[in-house]
Amino acid sequence: MFNRLEKLRYEKSTVRYVAIVCGIELLAQSAQAGAPFQTDDPEPTEYLHHELYVASEQTKTADGSSGSRPLVELNYGAAPDLQLSIGVPFEFDDARHGPYRRGLGDIELGAKYRIVQESDSSPMVSIFPIVDLPTGDSDQGLGNGASQFFLPIWFQKKWGNWQSYGGGGYWINRAAGAKNHWFFGWQVQRRLSARWTLGGEIYHETEEVAGEGSSAGFNLGGSYDLDARNHLLFSAGRGLTNISAMNQLSSYVGYLLTW
Repeated sequence: MFNRLEKLRYEKSTVRYVAIVCGIELLAQSAQAGAPFQTDDPEPTEYLHHELYVASEQTKTADGSSGSRPLVELNYGAAPDLQLSIGVPFEFDDARHGPYRRGLGDIELGAKYRIVQESDSSPMVSIFPIVDLPTGDSDQGLGNGASQFFLPIWFQKKWGNWQSYGGGGYWINRAAGAKNHWFFGWQVQRRLSARWTLGGEIYHETEEVAGEGSSAGFNLGGSYDLDARNHLLFSAGRGLTNISAMNQLSSYVGYLLTW
């Protein structure tokens, strides 16, 4: 699943550059997360099954709002324990003191592989390498301008109606001015009924741009199952550090079709 934020923007001034970088990087990462959260889960799509997500996500900062409308993601169970994924974001950048821009963002490709199945005594464990292709127009603030790679490991354990997953990994960013950095997150959720699941996450990222510092945040959300194939997803949250530049308010609303 592609949970969760997101990419580097072109620089008109130092303040605008850092604000755009923070907001888009946050959204880019939510695209690769266990929707509706940034933190991903290790469970791959079932063999020969599909998951289609169509979502709207945005983050508000002191400099404006940015995000994806829509974000489309397709997951396919290509083999037992193996999920192949593609995410296509149509991004927007609504700067407070600049023009509104919208267009194709950076396409994301990933392969989730389960290396340990969950048991009574051990958690499920998966790796989920991801590459973001520089398909967006970085001159318009709609892409990173260079490829990115995410190399994470994820864990999950269930206890009755409770479930918890999390982990983290290393981002390799080849864009000018960007720093390679770490992302860590953990989520807890509870199945309240046959239809409702609610939960929350907390996450932390090390410095992405020189001088901006590290950041942290949280999201609360869940899902509502319309039936066995149709599902609604939602979350909202904000930053805990670097709030003004990174995340004054973020939200995710999506539809999931499984077959």
